[in-house]
Amino acid sequence: MSTDASRPRTELDMRWLMFLIAAAVIFLDRVTKHWIVAHIVTGQAIVVLPRVFRLTHVLNPGASFNLFESSGSPGLVRHFLIGFSIVAVGVVLLLIWKSGQRISATSVGLALILGGACGNLYDRMRFGYVVDFLEVHIVHYHWPDFNMADSAIVVGVSLLLLEMLWPQRSE
Repeated sequence: MSTDASRPRTELDMRWLMFLIAAAVIFLDRVTKHWIVAHIVTGQAIVVLPRVFRLTHVLNPGASFNLFESSGSPGLVRHFLIGFSIVAVGVVLLLIWKSGQRISATSVGLALILGGACGNLYDRMRFGYVVDFLEVHIVHYHWPDFNMADSAIVVGVSLLLLEMLWPQRSE
């Protein structure tokens, strides 16, 4: 006869936390974009740090870093980006389901990517463009405008790369 005390203790499933992180990214992305739309006229900017950082209001119908922005077929680009985003969200959901039982750089990175992808997907599906508002200048380099969803995706991918380059030792 087996008792609960004789069963090996299993680790607490942390997938709920990964989905909470993704939801927090989506919430932060929506709130910041809403604030920008309500407070800055499209095409205008607020200087935060002269020659370094501005809050802008840019409508980006293309992909990250303004890729495909000047396409001759904006409808096709929009549908492609929506389709790609839906597939990416599905793949990331599957990966979180498979690897999100414990907290790791991989699981947190995937959660950030999921939240960022969903944030930008919402904009593309609802408006046909993504609101970008963070503009950074480093010396003579101008970084293309981006948003909180883009930031979460970049941090998430960075965590995945770090995990690949310096994997955790198994216990």
